[in-house]
Amino acid sequence: MTTREINSVGAPCWVDTFQPEPRAAMDFYGPLFGWSFDDPTPMPTGLEGDYFAARLRGRLVAGIGQAPQLSPPVWNTHVRVSDVAQTLARAEQAGGTCLAGPFGGGSDGGIAVLADATGVPFCVRQAGERDGAEVANEPNSWAMSSLHTTDVERAQAFYGAVFDWELESVPDAAFSLWRRSERVVAVVTATDGVAVPPHWSVNFSVHDADAIAQHAVALGGTILMAPINTPGFRSAVIGDPQGGFIAVSAAAS
Repeated sequence: MTTREINSVGAPCWVDTFQPEPRAAMDFYGPLFGWSFDDPTPMPTGLEGDYFAARLRGRLVAGIGQAPQLSPPVWNTHVRVSDVAQTLARAEQAGGTCLAGPFGGGSDGGIAVLADATGVPFCVRQAGERDGAEVANEPNSWAMSSLHTTDVERAQAFYGAVFDWELESVPDAAFSLWRRSERVVAVVTATDGVAVPPHWSVNFSVHDADAIAQHAVALGGTILMAPINTPGFRSAVIGDPQGGFIAVSAAAS
């Protein structure tokens, strides 16, 4: 995927998954990507259960936490903000809704779950001492988050008002790029809402999409989209044993 900005306020900075059984998710994603995990820490204030930071070669790459009771597994994209409360106010003015939080605070900042003006959930994360990924855009790490929406125009107005994102079309591509201060921060793809429900998807870079898909099945996962060739990449969508799903992409050789 296109290398994108993750280090500034206003850019997606972190991904994590909330799972009914976090340790079972660790048993899947750890071997799949070669991740190790820190000792558990409590979920942010207001949420129950443990949270496990994942590392790749010792650097923070993603997180696995406890899903609320009866909630399905989900991968979350977090956007770094300077002030969660101010961001919530801007989001509501732009047609968004606060779904949960703010939670936490302290050295890691606060976190809240929002729905954008089209109803798609995502997270905002206040800048703190440990508020984002230390490695990305490399094999076995987070490569891109992509908004799949039924209303690109309305999404463009929302994310532009809240984060100053600008939409850039890509010739002969099924997606467009989100840019902030001329740097790529995310992707947007139009969906009919039936074949692909509106959501923020998470894509991980890998060396070999076919090998990763096979490994996922061996670990108890599923293949939701078999590896296919796309311009510059070979990509697949895989499901974890509890029903969460991610995309993986390998640069074409």
